[in-house]
Amino acid sequence: MTEQTGRRERKKAATRQKIADAALRLFQEHGYEAVGIRDVAAEADVAVTTLFSHFASKEALVFEQDRGFEQGLVRAVADRAPDEPLVPALRRQIHALVRHCTAPEAAPVRNMIESSPALREYEESMRLRHAESLAEAVAADLGVPGTSIACRTIARFVIDAYALAREAEEPEAAVDEVFRMVEAAWAAADLD
Repeated sequence: MTEQTGRRERKKAATRQKIADAALRLFQEHGYEAVGIRDVAAEADVAVTTLFSHFASKEALVFEQDRGFEQGLVRAVADRAPDEPLVPALRRQIHALVRHCTAPEAAPVRNMIESSPALREYEESMRLRHAESLAEAVAADLGVPGTSIACRTIARFVIDAYALAREAEEPEAAVDEVFRMVEAAWAAADLD
């Protein structure tokens, strides 16, 4: 039974990747606004309903790695060593995300996002969702209510560190600069 489940999951992942690759290729060749969902489905050789079973919207096709980024943030909190402080673990995760998103091969996607109001709006809503997931993970780790203002504030700062660093001339230095402020805010929250 587990072999079937594993095979099914692999097939689903392969279909999802095939759709994402087809979408990105079409978006880069023709422009995001000029490509429709039906175009992507046809290019990936899947039904439109199959596409929507993997991606909730056209914008989600561009942010195919969204779930992985969000899970990485949550794992940075939950999977760190028992004696490792929270803020350095989050800094390490944000450094990894910034390196990924500022790599030369990411430039075409970044340019596409910057040139599309719909994609910029989607990215902003995605960042807010990531901040809420991160706040819940931090609160759970500390054993405080998930609505804790301190946890939500720190989570927003962390997510903003990613956004600000990605736009900076020296992204790695920008992460460190923002995290000096995050550490000060975390110390002021006195939750450790």
